[in-house]
Amino acid sequence: MNNLEWFKAAKFGIMSHFGLYSVLEGEYRGMRVNESEWVRHEMRIPREEYHRLAKAFYPIYFDADEWIRTVKEAGAKYYVITAKHHEGFALFDSEVSDFNVVKATPFRRDIIGEIAESCRKYGIKLGLYYSQDLDWEEENGGGFIENPFANPGHNVWDFEPDRTVDFQSYLDKKAKPQIRELLTKYGDICLMWFDCPWTMSKEQSHDLYHFVKSFQPDCLVTQRIGHDLWDIASGGDNELDKTADAQKANDVPATLSGRGNWGFSVYGNMEYKSAEQILREKNELNEKGINLLLNVGPDHLGRFPGPAVKILKEIGLRIAQDG
Repeated sequence: MNNLEWFKAAKFGIMSHFGLYSVLEGEYRGMRVNESEWVRHEMRIPREEYHRLAKAFYPIYFDADEWIRTVKEAGAKYYVITAKHHEGFALFDSEVSDFNVVKATPFRRDIIGEIAESCRKYGIKLGLYYSQDLDWEEENGGGFIENPFANPGHNVWDFEPDRTVDFQSYLDKKAKPQIRELLTKYGDICLMWFDCPWTMSKEQSHDLYHFVKSFQPDCLVTQRIGHDLWDIASGGDNELDKTADAQKANDVPATLSGRGNWGFSVYGNMEYKSAEQILREKNELNEKGINLLLNVGPDHLGRFPGPAVKILKEIGLRIAQDG
């Protein structure tokens, strides 16, 4: 069975947003941030100050086996983790940029490497989220094209707002080399979950799709690579009324947090959906041929929050009972 057939049958995956933003827990200098993983952008945190978060990033309770056991107990078939989100910080040991968990933090452990090993151990397929367009660490990062979601989407607080951006340079010097690292260092990757292709031209999206396939031909690529060449029709965030694309595999990323939080937030995590609600959402999507990709944001100490674990285990028991 190839990955496309497997993915269509999988029905349920779990996703985690984890990064330096997890340290701030949805709050910056007394102000709340609705989507905590966007805190660097929303609060215009200066580069030097944001880098100090790396010195505080030490998730002492991170245990890849514990995470992946929880994923398995929830009845999920695959796990997607933010290898690099829009903040530009990588959860793996990268030779491309020192702004990563091994070189920039006192933790000095390759989180993606440990998760990949645990996924193999427990029979869970691994997918990697990678922000191929937005990167607030980079002067040539994307997001500078007008869009309805975040205007401007690029870093205009550290770098000259009216600068000429060489987005292709960023793709060639950081994004593609890091994607190569992810696809060559960590074994089989079932999918690359891209995001926010606001700046990507059709040619750039197509080139990146073929770039992924050149390393792992069976690795699936999500619709958010941009334009018209992809394998998985990814719905919008929490788009539970999505209509399936009959010609493609389908998924919808949705939050366990009732407030729509992706990264850990002390506010958003107070209002988790119930297991009953999650199962209802999953079943309604599955009936349409769409996978539910349920996001759980670990806290800055590297823990899946206790209430989230309890809900996930209840989901898993119900799935097992229903066959």
